[in-house]
Amino acid sequence: MATSPYYKQNRLKQLRAFCHAARLGSISRAAEQLFLSQPSVSLQIQALERELATELFERRGPSIRLTTQGEALLELAQPLVQGIDNIAETFSSELGEINSGEINIAAGESTILYLLPEHIKRFATAYPGVRIKLHNVTGRDGMAMLRADEADFAVGSMLDVPEDVNYRPIFDFKTVLITPLEHPLAGKRPSRIKLEDISPFGLILPPRHLATWRIVEMIFRQHDVNYTVNLEAGGWEVIKKYVELSLGISIVTDICLTGKEKIKRISLERFFPDRSYGVVLRKRKYLSPPARQFLEMMAPGFSGGLDSTVNG
Repeated sequence: MATSPYYKQNRLKQLRAFCHAARLGSISRAAEQLFLSQPSVSLQIQALERELATELFERRGPSIRLTTQGEALLELAQPLVQGIDNIAETFSSELGEINSGEINIAAGESTILYLLPEHIKRFATAYPGVRIKLHNVTGRDGMAMLRADEADFAVGSMLDVPEDVNYRPIFDFKTVLITPLEHPLAGKRPSRIKLEDISPFGLILPPRHLATWRIVEMIFRQHDVNYTVNLEAGGWEVIKKYVELSLGISIVTDICLTGKEKIKRISLERFFPDRSYGVVLRKRKYLSPPARQFLEMMAPGFSGGLDSTVNG
């Protein structure tokens, strides 16, 4: 059956409604973002389903979930819709002009404090017309923002990579033990320190659900050594301060060490692998020209593989 001119003219609206509903998991929320009524969005999706002769969503009351056919269409449609919606910025970029737009970056506190500042400063100086929004979130909340399209990309460390994202490591950092200056371990040579030497002393670690605790637990378990945690504290700045106050010792990634702390740092690279930090991107995510340029400035050559891994 031939597709009527009406459906061809409205296909972009239908695909936009479909993509928003699929991303948000809700027709009513999609309607809010599109500034349309809920019945209007529902009708557009139903028209698309009729045209394609398939069901795109499983409907269970107010909640919706993509069918297998819906997932396939989303992979095809999402980059197209986002590309058309951002055509003005893309056109300006092709002319060598990036003087507007917005970048939303999801990152944890340590990344925002220690890794991103110099890159954001360079980008802001080069492209003062682009707004940058930093969202201070933990890994789980950052993933939620990516999936809801509330962040262009996330920057941080990732151990387990979900199937719907790509993780591109860029930077590597060492793992170190930090102690008060007068601590019994402070006078030992790093090459002579064993995990058994750390075991008697209480550790200060970030909350249990974060990656650092998992890494510490894994390494100590592999060496069949016990450890104790006396204090959980959120944020490396807090942890470093409490170590300075002799409230415990800690195992940290040296991304957070500036050299100004009044603590002793002892390498643990014999036991712990380097910790990578990089960019997390949702698969099939269209990246705006400002976002692509930011990543290219942060890691030259980075955007060369985006067409095949992200936008393609």
